[in-house]
Amino acid sequence: MNISVCDDEAKILEEIASFIKHEFPQSNVQTFTSGESFISSAQERPDVLFLDIDMPGMSGMDVASLLAQKKARTLVVFVTAHDELVYDSFKYHPFAFVRKKYLTDELRNVLNDCEKEIEGRNRLFVFQTSSKTISLAQSDILYFESQANYLVVYTKDGDYRLRSTMTNIENELQNSDFLRIHKGFLVNLEHIKILKSGTLELDNGAKLPIGKSYSELAKESILRYMRR
Repeated sequence: MNISVCDDEAKILEEIASFIKHEFPQSNVQTFTSGESFISSAQERPDVLFLDIDMPGMSGMDVASLLAQKKARTLVVFVTAHDELVYDSFKYHPFAFVRKKYLTDELRNVLNDCEKEIEGRNRLFVFQTSSKTISLAQSDILYFESQANYLVVYTKDGDYRLRSTMTNIENELQNSDFLRIHKGFLVNLEHIKILKSGTLELDNGAKLPIGKSYSELAKESILRYMRR
């Protein structure tokens, strides 16, 4: 993994970097003492970014906002000494949080989760259309929609039709970050931007309904994913 650590506290910066190098020696680690120095660096889009929320000048939230605007796929892990700031940061869809007072206790689990997430992005979804075999990275799939005896696979670059059932696809992807939110929709949690009472909005602007019978479990799963 290519990992960047951005924190204005030298002690915390060194502690995180040293832990990663020791526990995940195959990783490439770079450190930055400010949001400005990270944004101006050549490594602006690492696999993982440990980012202090509260920094002078450009805050961690400012950095996360810029990454979101550029649609960077960096996993942002907010690092904070102020638990109350966590709630303000949810809108930037961080992958996880690490509290400075529990730094070494929480780093290992978060890094393991990051590693699994990155490995998962390389998984493929292979299927047959009426004319050819298609292979897609699971992370590129936005959602599936049921249409009679067919399913439509929506991606940012287009859509595909395959003959299958939603239940079959749901079972095939049960160990991935896909969630059934309606009898006719299976969505990739990675692409959810806004969650409302009866609908959700994806990062491409698509709005999908949440079925009443799926509502409670769907909302719990989505919020858990957003907060992890």
